[in-house]
Amino acid sequence: MLRTVKLATLRVLKSSGVFHLVADSRWRQQRLLILCYHGTSLEDEHQWRPALYMDPQLLEQRFEILKQGGYSVLPLGEGLQRLRSGTLPRRSVAITFDDGTYDFYRQAYPLLKKYGFPATVYQTTYYMDYQRPVFNLVCSYMLWKRRKTEIPDGSALGFNQLLDLRTEARRHQIVRALVDRAAQEEMTGRQKDELAARLAGLLQIDYEALVAKRILQIMNPQELQEIARNGVDIQLHTHRHRTPDNEELFRKEIRDNRNRIEAIVSSHPVHFCYPSGVYRSEFFDWLAKEQVVSATTCDSGLVSRKTESLLIPRLIDTRFRTGLEFESWLSGVGDLLVSQRAASQKYVPLET
Repeated sequence: MLRTVKLATLRVLKSSGVFHLVADSRWRQQRLLILCYHGTSLEDEHQWRPALYMDPQLLEQRFEILKQGGYSVLPLGEGLQRLRSGTLPRRSVAITFDDGTYDFYRQAYPLLKKYGFPATVYQTTYYMDYQRPVFNLVCSYMLWKRRKTEIPDGSALGFNQLLDLRTEARRHQIVRALVDRAAQEEMTGRQKDELAARLAGLLQIDYEALVAKRILQIMNPQELQEIARNGVDIQLHTHRHRTPDNEELFRKEIRDNRNRIEAIVSSHPVHFCYPSGVYRSEFFDWLAKEQVVSATTCDSGLVSRKTESLLIPRLIDTRFRTGLEFESWLSGVGDLLVSQRAASQKYVPLET
């Protein structure tokens, strides 16, 4: 009911010209909207995790709205610098992608080139040098592929009971058990991949065919070099997509991440994105010690000159957001009407 009312209100505001008035206002020109995307589906990932993956056709529709609306799409660093100096152009937007998965290279990158839009990729680096699917994600994905079934005997994976895959909660329990087992046994990346392959066999999924599609894999160094040469900005997202509570371990994640990026693309990344948007107050000092100049969250909002540099909001765009809602945020109306800005602090590691 509330959503219906909201959409009706937005339609009235757009038809009456309010979107244009706000978009061209001095208030909007003093603010930067940072868009956040994660995956762009190679196949059906947007059906598996619709809050993280977007169909490439929908992503192109978003880019077309940006183009037709005359929005100034800026590189992230330039946008933040011009925000601070008060020289932002009208309708300023920056585009960011989290994690640096292969589907960015295959699906989103060609669209960015087509529209001439700059973008920032917050790149995790552990899986760049180990070209296999991310363990916990591929386990979840394969279980989802068999979501209408029950496995009568899970003993091959150490389960002493029937595996009911018919609900998301039950599938999550299985993934959690596999991740915990890998941690307890201190499995290497190769051992975890072998465990994922055994799960695939139990589910009657051709694991090597899945691996060959590069679904749920990170870009390799050659692909990262290519996109960087062609203007994509590569920034920090931790080495293993995690932010330890221990200062030294936290800072090591930043250093390992930065060192690997520098070795591949010969740039010095200073902008950071909190994995899964999870942040704590103690992180701010640790980031400053590593010379990080900005950090983006998953909280919603436009960025102003008063925004804390290590608590920068973005708009997390998903397939659940209508084109009208997307336009409302581009114009600034969405920011004026939003009731919930803080994102869920739910930690989802890529590598455990």
